[in-house]
Amino acid sequence: MDAPRKTYRPWNPDFYRQQAHSPQSKLPEGDLVFFLLDVVDQLDLSAIYAPYEDQLRGAPPFDPRQMTCLWLYAYSVGLFSSRKIATACERNLAFLAIVGLDRPDFRTISDFRKLHLDALADLFNQVLKLAHEAGLIQLGAWATDGSKFPGNASRHKAMSYGYMKKEEERLQAEIAELLKQAQQTDEAEDAALGSRRGDELPDELAFREQRLAKILEAKQRLEEQAKAAADVERQRRAEAEAEWERAGKKRPGKEPAPVSDVPDDKAQTNFTDPELKIMPQSNKSFEYSGNAQAVVDDACQIIMAADVVIQTNDKQQAVPMAAQALANLKAAGIARPVDAAGNVQKILSVEDSGYFSAAAVAGLEALGLDPYIAVERQKHHAPIGIAVAEVAPVPAQASAQELMKAKLRTKRGHAVYGLRKGVVEPVFGQIKAGRGFRHFSLRGLEKIRSEWRLVCLTHNLLKIWRYRCVPSVN
Repeated sequence: MDAPRKTYRPWNPDFYRQQAHSPQSKLPEGDLVFFLLDVVDQLDLSAIYAPYEDQLRGAPPFDPRQMTCLWLYAYSVGLFSSRKIATACERNLAFLAIVGLDRPDFRTISDFRKLHLDALADLFNQVLKLAHEAGLIQLGAWATDGSKFPGNASRHKAMSYGYMKKEEERLQAEIAELLKQAQQTDEAEDAALGSRRGDELPDELAFREQRLAKILEAKQRLEEQAKAAADVERQRRAEAEAEWERAGKKRPGKEPAPVSDVPDDKAQTNFTDPELKIMPQSNKSFEYSGNAQAVVDDACQIIMAADVVIQTNDKQQAVPMAAQALANLKAAGIARPVDAAGNVQKILSVEDSGYFSAAAVAGLEALGLDPYIAVERQKHHAPIGIAVAEVAPVPAQASAQELMKAKLRTKRGHAVYGLRKGVVEPVFGQIKAGRGFRHFSLRGLEKIRSEWRLVCLTHNLLKIWRYRCVPSVN
């Protein structure tokens, strides 16, 4: 990075370490905070510095290296509130090691994340490169999974489609009545007083018009979602019908009801974060949530890709997540392993039954991966089946589901799929139970996605620190 033009507040963590009562003398030598202070000097922060460089007037801001290190450490130890971080900067030795005697207030801390959230999330690939240089990425196999994290949205600020229609009718009637009353008042005042300005809306009329506008916007959102879901369902039915015809079988059961483009009266949307959807939680409750996805390398549980989607199930996520992981590897300059003949080796891609579809299998294979996806839901701790042979027999004209089922019943398939629960599931446990990240703090899908990438890149930093493999600074 070129020398900065902007003047920043002085930040010299080495100077503070040398004071009589410095954190250096009281914290362990290999503490996480000292590791991050070293790592932040290895990261390219030009995207974070850029907004300040043309602002040559005004008081010097805090050094972006200091603020970046502060947020990375906070997310690593499970502090996600700017107010709690500001308090920790006054009382916690590790935070004092970062900020020294010049401590930012909570508003400065919060504004830094708001301004640089995307740039902080974009450090993901740089951290991925550090993990590779530390030898923590092998690319022999990876596993993909998702978990629902509640968003910053209240269930009490939501409304169903059926209730919206009733509220729309009620508000339109009330607005019409208020307009009629206003017209009558105007006529009476004109008769008594002559002309009047009349350019201000009564408070009750303005409130109802604003509420009606929000409801109409929410209705349109639900109608667009319903139409998109109907298109997907029509495509699914067409594929299923083609599969039955190919197999020469008759579709079982009754004729399904026609697909409707109109939202169900019980369909809901939220006014505080409209992009989130109501999703079931592990405790059997329902919350407005995002479906957080992660691709995890099997060697040291390094997260290769991270995203948040609003689809409740994972059926369509296997290929996009794998493609993102490969793109991240390329951006980080990490080459895929090759065999003795120089051919690129296939990475084993392991997913549970929520990800299975014929399109997912074909898509993963097209990306040069070797998919192992369960075709049916398994009970916890129950085996997939008995590994019958090195190669399991498959029927003639077998479907993608039958082929995958036979693949998993081989000894190799049985062993490969058995890796999944020890690779990706512990990662979500470490994030939720270990660091206490159980819900998103921000609103809006793009901000949520950036926050999740920030959570995942700090997970990778923790892995590098714990393995004590970070490259030394030259």
